[in-house]
Amino acid sequence: MHIPDGFISIPLCAILYIIAIVCIYLSLKWSRDNLDEKYIPLLAVLAAGIFAIQSFNLPVPFGSSGHLLGAALVAIIFCSPYAAILVLTVVLILQAIFFGDGGITALGANIINMGVVGGFVGYYGFNALKDSIGKYPAIFASAWAACFIAALVAAIEMALSGTFPLSLGIYWMGLFHAMIGVIEAIITTVIIAGLEKVRPDLLAWNN
Repeated sequence: MHIPDGFISIPLCAILYIIAIVCIYLSLKWSRDNLDEKYIPLLAVLAAGIFAIQSFNLPVPFGSSGHLLGAALVAIIFCSPYAAILVLTVVLILQAIFFGDGGITALGANIINMGVVGGFVGYYGFNALKDSIGKYPAIFASAWAACFIAALVAAIEMALSGTFPLSLGIYWMGLFHAMIGVIEAIITTVIIAGLEKVRPDLLAWNN
């Protein structure tokens, strides 16, 4: 899902950077108000884990890539999409600067797709579904949706930039991430279930 340099038009890059900066500011504000010595180590561990799982990229036709996201996991654990934005921003900056995974000019787009869209869809999807279908089915569904919808947004951005036709982008990005999203959903559900069993105090909904 990492978009490289040259795949997003410069005007769209500028707009997405501005939106990303606003979201990063809000995530930093959230961190000042909500993170303490109990949660900072967990956030760091999640960031390292997401960095690792995103290293396993599957090539998607027309130049992007498919991989696990991790945004829903962070957003649900901390009960805030801003936690996901914070973690994904750090991960994506390190990947772009030191590993060439995702372009510098497209960094704003990648933060929005993976951090903002992934975090908001993951958390608010979970919040909307948990009372009707149950907590763990809601985690599964929202984690899948976060991965899938973030991929569609990336396809739309590249189509707006003339990189490739919208129909092909939606088809290939959607197809790959519909399958990847199942793995994302399983991993997210298993990790949160494990945390609730051994350290329920680390889940924000228990505090």
